[in-house]
Amino acid sequence: MRLIIWVDDQGQIREFELSGHAGFAEEGQDIVCAGVSALSIAAINGLEHFLSVAPEVQEADGYLACNLLEIQAQELEKAQWILRTMTLGIEQIQTTYGQDYIFIDRRRWTPC
Repeated sequence: MRLIIWVDDQGQIREFELSGHAGFAEEGQDIVCAGVSALSIAAINGLEHFLSVAPEVQEADGYLACNLLEIQAQELEKAQWILRTMTLGIEQIQTTYGQDYIFIDRRRWTPC
């Protein structure tokens, strides 16, 4: 499983993308996948609930992407608490289970 986090020049998370399956155990029994999925879905739910403009979300089998569209500075700050908490949780799962199951890639975000 791969997590890509796009961060802007100020260190603010603007997008994330999860793809693949962890492969720690069989489908339905994979606690790594379940933990990462729970954290990422909870983050999206929080963003949708607390921001005035919902993020753009794409979802498919083994794929989840979240993009904060045009967002005001005050709301971007709120979003950071949610997204950084998600990231910390996923980093802890990576520390516990290893990069063989979850790989985190940070990339520079540039506005379109």
